[in-house]
Amino acid sequence: MSQFNTDYLILGSGVAGLTTAIRLAKALPNKEILVVTKANKSESNTKYAQGGIAVVWDKLDSFEDHIKDTMIAGEYYNDPEVVKMVVEEAPDCMRQLMSWGADFDFNNIGEFDLGKEGGHSAHRIIHHKDITGFEIERTLLEQVARLENIKVLPYHFGIDLITDHQLKDADTKHTNIRCYGAYIMNQKTNAIEPYIASKTILCAGGIGQVYASTTNPLIATGDGIAMAYRALAKIKDMEFVQFHPTALFEPEQSPSFLISEAVRGFGAYLKNKKGERFMLDIDERGELAPRDIVARAIDNEIHTTGERHVFLDCTHLDYDAFIKHFPNINDKCLAIGIDIRKQMIPVVPACHYACGGIEVNTNGETTIEDLYAAGECTSTGLHGANRLASNSLLEALVYANHIADHVIAHVDEVKPVNVNAPDWNDDGTSTPKELILITHYRNTIQHIMSDLVAIVRTNSKLKEAAKHLRYVEDSTRDLYVGSKLSVQICELRNLNTIANLIVEQSARRKTNMGGFYNSDLVQAE
Repeated sequence: MSQFNTDYLILGSGVAGLTTAIRLAKALPNKEILVVTKANKSESNTKYAQGGIAVVWDKLDSFEDHIKDTMIAGEYYNDPEVVKMVVEEAPDCMRQLMSWGADFDFNNIGEFDLGKEGGHSAHRIIHHKDITGFEIERTLLEQVARLENIKVLPYHFGIDLITDHQLKDADTKHTNIRCYGAYIMNQKTNAIEPYIASKTILCAGGIGQVYASTTNPLIATGDGIAMAYRALAKIKDMEFVQFHPTALFEPEQSPSFLISEAVRGFGAYLKNKKGERFMLDIDERGELAPRDIVARAIDNEIHTTGERHVFLDCTHLDYDAFIKHFPNINDKCLAIGIDIRKQMIPVVPACHYACGGIEVNTNGETTIEDLYAAGECTSTGLHGANRLASNSLLEALVYANHIADHVIAHVDEVKPVNVNAPDWNDDGTSTPKELILITHYRNTIQHIMSDLVAIVRTNSKLKEAAKHLRYVEDSTRDLYVGSKLSVQICELRNLNTIANLIVEQSARRKTNMGGFYNSDLVQAE
């Protein structure tokens, strides 16, 4: 079996991974950066981000207001220093993206067409129509293509990190675990080989596929968090799962089509079947309350009325302006027979974002030596208990820059990596004759989580979820140990890990806040 060596190994090709790669490649032209991604190089949660990037740009806005809005949305569970750092570095991140060729929307007087979203006290969302993430991904990939010292490996899947545990008989409880790279599967050949690097950077995205209804793409199976957990990195705040209030209601569709929060910022109303704007009775901010409040209100409306969805009413909006701002949303609605001038859009909450993940410091360093992480797979302290809309792309940009800055500043202090990783041992395994069991267990996890560990939880639901997940985990372990590995089996293994982390950390939390809500705790107060 071959062993591959590189200077910097990056797992994930979204905004965090590619930004880190670009910064490192430009500053260290003699170093090789390898970006590994399990689908094609453009497939990531970044690509599907509609709304934009929250940036203080308008003269009437202020850093203090953006900080306050972020803290309020996160119910002050945020790290204030991290919030201040990210908010104040946002304008420079935008200038960096624009210098690389990113195109954003301007108004008729040549200024940014700033949008407003839930939880924001000002217009501060910089966007490219309703496909901001797609535009950023395009920009970053064009930059990558110009840099000869970046190599991108699509259709390569990270299975496990390589640490002291694989290299020697080590006490797995010691505190100085070091990462040396990762075992990577080439999906075209199914070969599993070690990739060794002086620094490994996890930018492996979100967890949305652990739920039956999610806005995340099929690749969002929590791989980075699960790999880090198995390597004994600290994972925190997994109970804070953000559900986007307005995913298009299309039963059995995964991922769900997102109706951007910016549509409500543009003036759309949430209504029930009777045509009533129920949010006004819940929060004085109405449709523009933070996402956790809106999602719970919709969930309550659905449960109390017995309906399967609520409606987003755009019929009163300027249609030409709507098309200009949201062309893809309009096209999607027309494709399923909804003319937003005459009909309301059926919407439901869907799993959207993980506020918790791998604990990192402000340099992006994890609790494992030589392992960094950035993006949705991390817990930085920015989001607290609930992410403020359009702060996620911003967080990824800021932390990618911090990781690059830290690596560059300490490039002369890098310890040599002279290791020979053991060959991947799959003796005694066989290729499954059919994949129906994997599909069955994946669907089972998704329905356990959606039914028992979603927007509103209870102690009994959490206990029941843990019980059912133990059975699935045992069955998955048997599959994993006895089978030639495939992406499907590895993703199932990771989804098991993510589901259990959410349930375990939910069971430990005794206070409702943000994306975590246990109705038994309300009754106990």
